[in-house]
Amino acid sequence: MTEKKVIWITGASSGIGKSLAIKFANENWIVAASARRENLLQELNEINKNIHPFPLDVTDIEQCKMVFKDIIKEFKDVEISVFSTGIHDPKSEKEFNLEKIREIMEVNYFGTMNSINSVYDYFNNKKSGQISIVSSVAGYRGLPAAGAYCASKSALSSFTESLHFEMKKKNVRITLISPGFIKTPMTDQNDFPMPMIKSPEFAAEQIYIGLIKKNNFEIHFPKTFTFIMKLLKILPNYIYFKIVEKGMKKIDY
Repeated sequence: MTEKKVIWITGASSGIGKSLAIKFANENWIVAASARRENLLQELNEINKNIHPFPLDVTDIEQCKMVFKDIIKEFKDVEISVFSTGIHDPKSEKEFNLEKIREIMEVNYFGTMNSINSVYDYFNNKKSGQISIVSSVAGYRGLPAAGAYCASKSALSSFTESLHFEMKKKNVRITLISPGFIKTPMTDQNDFPMPMIKSPEFAAEQIYIGLIKKNNFEIHFPKTFTFIMKLLKILPNYIYFKIVEKGMKKIDY
């Protein structure tokens, strides 16, 4: 068995996943990095040789199984898996677009389910380790021009809570990661002001601390913004709608 601990990260070619891969590699972990764009994974390997590319399309359930088998074959053990693959198309979400809704759900929700499916028996039998799922504060409540994205993240959050009860009996830690606005190629598509937006490096640091140094179920950041979103989560609908609609008028959205 390798002396270094091993983490598997999906969605590792950009955004939070990329910064998280670099962070763990700099902390001397072996990082099995997965994403569709192999060339970007190779660039990560050039940044830090602790990062090993394992190209993957998470919508392919059989490929997910094979990639995880390859990771185990090469490194013998995986301590943490972080599933961070996600897409969003704010322009298409301003109107009802069933094709785009299906695509977002297929990647964000079912892609994560495919990833969990590939590691479930491994961690279940190992009776230790961590499965971490990247959701979003967008999963707390419905937001304008983000119906499919919010739905996919809400589904992930609920599933992760349910998975916690199941895997706790097996001594497997389940973690829900709920970022606020993080500057990534995905959020660069947004055409509205994003309050308290943070860098992907900030996100990676918060996730690393949450996974390695703390033991909370949910890792959420930045704290001021996420606490505001949690407050909005418990408000009655009529108050919540008024607040959001007022905000939309202010930015002419």
